[in-house]
Amino acid sequence: MKTGADIRAFMDRLGHEFARPELLIRALTHGSLASGTRPDNQRLEFLGDRILGLVMAEALFHADLSASEGQLAPRYNALVKGETCAALARQIGLGEVLKLGRSEMMSGGRRKEALLADAIEAVIAAVYLDAGFEAARRVILRLWQDRLDSLEDDPRDAKTALQEWAQANGMPPPVYDQTARSGPDHAPVFHITARIEDGREAQASGAGTKRSIEQEAARALLDRLEGRA
Repeated sequence: MKTGADIRAFMDRLGHEFARPELLIRALTHGSLASGTRPDNQRLEFLGDRILGLVMAEALFHADLSASEGQLAPRYNALVKGETCAALARQIGLGEVLKLGRSEMMSGGRRKEALLADAIEAVIAAVYLDAGFEAARRVILRLWQDRLDSLEDDPRDAKTALQEWAQANGMPPPVYDQTARSGPDHAPVFHITARIEDGREAQASGAGTKRSIEQEAARALLDRLEGRA
């Protein structure tokens, strides 16, 4: 099967040259473009999610032999969550080679977090089917290594950590206010304020999902409460 220059360049960024490039094409095909003769990447995403989970669990298990299950679980969740997968997909330019239907393309599908996260898991499955588990493991560790190396001891998501802080200090859960929204509908910029009962607050803004900006606001407020900002 002949592959275009964009697909070959993506293989270089991914770090795996496919013997069966049709597997990669399928992994990059969103349901909006699928047809009877062109299957989408949903089944591959299902498989890739499990492969990624196994590789991350194994890496964490061996990286810290003294860590308890309670310590390993939040680290694992931080590595396999959708935001992390989408960020790594952007890092290798996966959105540029996604195969999308016209409506999904026009609505900014190449930048959507969920589409990117699903697609990188599908690509992992495609590598596995093309060359086996060790090849998939090499690709995953190559892409995730910096995240593994810089993982915090307690990488709970910031909203959970802020809620636990508020509860420990006798306060109700924090509130998150969307103070503004700008940009086009397919790439909105959210402006979020995180606030606790005593009035202390912090702001964050940026493109992405509303939830991801809430996380940034929560992290900024935590830093302030714990004297890091």
